[in-house]
Amino acid sequence: MEDSRIIALYNQRDERAIAETSNKYEKYCYRISYDILYDDFDAKECVNDTWLKTWNAIPPAQPNSLRLFLAKITRNLSLDRYKARRRDKRGGNATELAYEELGEMLADTRDVESEVEQNELLCVIENFLRSLPKRECGIFVRRYFYMASTAEIAKRYGVRESNVHKILSRTRAKLRKELEKRGYTV
Repeated sequence: MEDSRIIALYNQRDERAIAETSNKYEKYCYRISYDILYDDFDAKECVNDTWLKTWNAIPPAQPNSLRLFLAKITRNLSLDRYKARRRDKRGGNATELAYEELGEMLADTRDVESEVEQNELLCVIENFLRSLPKRECGIFVRRYFYMASTAEIAKRYGVRESNVHKILSRTRAKLRKELEKRGYTV
């Protein structure tokens, strides 16, 4: 079913919207969640929570891209669950490493004093990503949005893992320079 028809079902408060969303996007959302949590049960729970959160968000939200709307919800729910688990136990995985790599540059959104400042920062980052070559942008987004491991990224792009590390390091340095140029403390 077309995304516009699925969104129309949500707007009509028709419960078929959830079934259609699940049929079309369950594997996609599960992969996002699993890549963050590395736990089948938790990933499935986050995907189910995504359907509820989407039901509660549409309307009033009217996403331009249902796929990206679901990705963002799934990612945020998974990160929340990851943070909750991390409070209880410590351990190293790709998600934790991705956080550490970016952690020195970007403050937690709770530290941002106003929504306006946060939106300005997001615009700077979005413009930065648009300015990157397609492969470099794809690698960066896969690592820091989808929390993919460097091994997975290397396989996807047909490069060595060491090349992925170099590309990510250089891209983080470029982002740091761009943020400093725009007046953000890094």
